[in-house]
Amino acid sequence: MVNMIVLKVVMVMVIMAPGLGLKRIGAQPHQHVVGDDRGWDPSSDIATWSSGRSFRVGDKIWFAYSAAQESIVELKSEDEYESCDVQNPIRMYSDGLESIELVEEGIRYFVSSKPESCKRGLKLHVEVMPLGNPDTEIPKMVASENSVLADAVAPTTPSGSKQLYGNFMLLFIGLWLGTCIAI
Repeated sequence: MVNMIVLKVVMVMVIMAPGLGLKRIGAQPHQHVVGDDRGWDPSSDIATWSSGRSFRVGDKIWFAYSAAQESIVELKSEDEYESCDVQNPIRMYSDGLESIELVEEGIRYFVSSKPESCKRGLKLHVEVMPLGNPDTEIPKMVASENSVLADAVAPTTPSGSKQLYGNFMLLFIGLWLGTCIAI
């Protein structure tokens, strides 16, 4: 009986008290390595790699490629992307390892600087979605090393009244638990 009460108190404390060793992962940026193990290479199937992926503001995409054999250009329009017209790029990337942060919503177009590689599918369009609205999404929580629970839902930025209420509830439960154990 006492063990069950202690477990409930710990659960309430974790849910109501912010910052007890839980880390929010729902809104953290993702790191996307284009082409996975093969990287940005003519043998990669970039279209299959990108299908079903979500790209959001704050994410980073990484291009790994042989700088001696390839380079990447970013294009302005879908027409340039579809026709592999690399005559007027926005940017050129040629270092062999590029980290590109997605800082705003919209579509970005990346293609091989070699039109023949581009026409064989070495190109990527990225539709950058907005960050989710933290007020409407339930954040997914994971336990840190010192945490008791693996998944929990907690307010990310509680208002003063919610925090006061939570502190009052913790105090009340602590007093109640102390009384039950003493009896």
